[in-house]
Amino acid sequence: TKISFFPYFVSDVDHQKADWVSIHEKICQLLIPVCTSLPSLTSEERKHRVEQLVKRQKYIIDLTSSTAQKFIFDGKHEKALPAALHALRFSTKVYGSSSVQLVPAYILLAEACIAFQGRASSAVIVPCLFYAQPEGHPGRFKVSPPVFCVGQGKRFLIDGVGNLQQASNYLSQAQWIVLRSPDCSSAFQHRLHRSFGLLYAADGNFDQALYHLANDIYLASSAFGLKSVEASGGYFHMANVFFCQNKMDIANSLYAEVTDIWHTFLVKSVQTQEQIHKLRAEKSPFTEDKEVEVSEDTMTEAQQAEAIQVLNAVLDIREKAPKQQPEETARVLHALAMLYYLFMDLSKAYEIGMKAFDLLKQLPQQESLEAIGYLLKLIDSQPSCTK
Repeated sequence: TKISFFPYFVSDVDHQKADWVSIHEKICQLLIPVCTSLPSLTSEERKHRVEQLVKRQKYIIDLTSSTAQKFIFDGKHEKALPAALHALRFSTKVYGSSSVQLVPAYILLAEACIAFQGRASSAVIVPCLFYAQPEGHPGRFKVSPPVFCVGQGKRFLIDGVGNLQQASNYLSQAQWIVLRSPDCSSAFQHRLHRSFGLLYAADGNFDQALYHLANDIYLASSAFGLKSVEASGGYFHMANVFFCQNKMDIANSLYAEVTDIWHTFLVKSVQTQEQIHKLRAEKSPFTEDKEVEVSEDTMTEAQQAEAIQVLNAVLDIREKAPKQQPEETARVLHALAMLYYLFMDLSKAYEIGMKAFDLLKQLPQQESLEAIGYLLKLIDSQPSCTK
C-alpha cells in the first residue's frame, strides 16, 4: 500500500519521484499506522496506542535523519532534502514546533541547500570569485555562486542559485530555537555553528566562516572530546577555508589533524573487531546463547560516508600537492585501508594498503611499516579476500 505523499513537500510528479527515491520507499509501510486515525478505544487502550505511535514516529525521525545525513556526505543533496523534510515534519509532531529537538532537522535542511561539499565523494571546494545579486532576490546572503568541485581528476559545476538564502532561513529557525533554550546541549550547538560556517564559506565570507568553525570545534571537543571524530569535521571544513585562501601551511596542518583523528579512531575500531572475532572463535559450544561481551562501537552509515568523503578528499589534496609529503600521504592511505577493511571491501583495502606500504618503504624512517604490514596480513587472512 502506498501512502499519499505529503503536500508540504510534493507539488508535482518530479517531487513525488524525488520523495520516493530519497526516503518514502523506506518509510512507506511505517506510515500506515502513523497516518491512520485512532478508533474508539478505552482510555488505557488509547494511552497504549499513543505510546506506540510516538515510538514509531521517533523511529521514523531517526531513520529519515540518518538517511538525509548520509546523502549529504555522499554529495546527493537533492535526495537529502525530502528525507530531511520528513524528519522535520515528524519532529514537529512529536516534540512541538519550538522544541530544541527540531534543530537537527533544520540543520540537515540547511546543509542540503548549501551544497558546499559538492557532488563528488572526494572533493575540494573552491568557490568562484564572482557573485551575482539577481533582481528581486532580497536577503542578507548573496545568491549562491557557482562552485567548482575538484576531486578524483574531475570538475563539476554546481548551480546553487537561491540555495544559500533558503539555507539561511532554516538556520535562522534553528538559531532562534537554540537562543530560547538555555539548556541546549553542546552537541546541537556545535552542529549549528558548523552549518553557519559552511554557509558563510559558500558565500565567500571566510572570516565569519572561520569564526563559526572555531566555535564548532570548541563545542564538539567539549561534548565529545578533543580528538573525537565529531570534532574532526570542524577541522576539515576550516582547512578547506584556508585552502580557498591559499594559506596552505595552515590548511596542511589542519588536514594532518583530521587524518590523525580518523587514523586513531580506525586503529581502535580494527582492534575492537579483532577482539570480537577472537572471542567468538574461542566461545564454547555450551555458551551458544550468551552474547560475547565486548563493547563494539560500530560506525553509523553517516559516519562511514563522512569518513570516505573526508579521507578521500585529504588524499586527493596530498597526491596533487606541488610539495609532496609522502609520510602524510601514507598515513591517509593507511586510514583508508583500515576503513575499507572494516567495510569488508577487502580488495580495495588490500590495494590501498599496498600503496601505503610501497610508499613507506621508500622513506628513511619506517616506523609505520610494521602496522601497515600487520593490516595487510589481517586482510589476507580473510577467506573472501581476492587481490
